[in-house]
Amino acid sequence: MSKKKEVSKLSIEEREKELWEMEDEDIDYSDIPPLDEEFLKNAKRVEHLLLEAENIVYIEPSILNWFKNKAEDKEYQTLINDVLLTYIKTQQI
Repeated sequence: MSKKKEVSKLSIEEREKELWEMEDEDIDYSDIPPLDEEFLKNAKRVEHLLLEAENIVYIEPSILNWFKNKAEDKEYQTLINDVLLTYIKTQQI
């Protein structure tokens, strides 16, 4: 079984742990082109527009923990967003 297939079966936590424990010498750079003078001479900066607004909102720890526990397959932030959107749609504001 190839290393890529093995990694794909790991949980996010297991992948993160493996990456943190990895030595620099173990990183495979074989598929990355060299960043030589020729490459840099022709490189262009690309600006990426944010598709979603990034906001900082204080959420009480107990509420945040509730969402983290309920999220299951989703990211808890997505669940918070879904709950707020559902609430907004049901209100006569």
